[in-house]
Amino acid sequence: MLQETTIFHGAHGLRLSGDRWAQPGSERGTVLLLHGGGQTRHSWNRTARALAAEGWQAWTVDTRGHGDSEWSLDGRYTLDDFTADLYAIVAQLGTKPVVVGASLGGRTALAAEGERPGTLAGLVLVDITHRTEHSGQSRVKRFMTGAPHGFATLEEAADAISAYRPGRPRPRSLDGLKRNLRRREDGRWYWHWDPRFLGSTADAGYYSPERLRRAARGIAIPTLLVRGLHSDIVTAESAAEFLDLVPTAREVGVSAGHMITGDDNDVFTAHLREFLTHDVI
Repeated sequence: MLQETTIFHGAHGLRLSGDRWAQPGSERGTVLLLHGGGQTRHSWNRTARALAAEGWQAWTVDTRGHGDSEWSLDGRYTLDDFTADLYAIVAQLGTKPVVVGASLGGRTALAAEGERPGTLAGLVLVDITHRTEHSGQSRVKRFMTGAPHGFATLEEAADAISAYRPGRPRPRSLDGLKRNLRRREDGRWYWHWDPRFLGSTADAGYYSPERLRRAARGIAIPTLLVRGLHSDIVTAESAAEFLDLVPTAREVGVSAGHMITGDDNDVFTAHLREFLTHDVI
């Protein structure tokens, strides 16, 4: 299997890091996987590898201000900026991809397709719709801002994740955390995303359910909503609203919280495979 790192050029000249996963002669189509806020493209590695093994060309990309992608010098992290990056990436791919977006990535794809219909070939929203629950969103933000001075050790970071996701087993190896943390000159470990990202995304224009509701009405491509049945971000009510707004959408539930791919990646990937095979092709 081929895995190669590449650079996309996003809006405002930002360099965005990505990985391409594929088997020689992959012909089934292109899938672009967009991570959630505070994550990196590596959160999709298992899914991308599984898709590539079945003949798909899978791309994973670090969002601006995250992972190995450049940070915006002027702190531009609004929904308009993220959608502009997505339009630029699709243009460089040279084909309409199916976009799989978790949380932030899903909001971005929803807005991009709804406001410019025909950009994508299909859409998979991972525990995100046009509106979110305030209590759940606040809990996510508290976690993301909970260590402004970093962590003394990777073990401390693992403890913080365990507190945020109770009931999930701690990983046997902490090496994977190095993909989401960077050790600075003071010797402490910090989340590897631009702190200004949270300031920009907190504005009403980003979270506006009215804007995303209008965008949802413009979606006419095959769409799958994967909802965590234990999520405090997306409720059954908001999912039902979304299905009314998007006639081409259907929903599947996974016994997981908001972090579906981390809680039950195998089940999620099985649903994704079924959607790609029966709804998109």
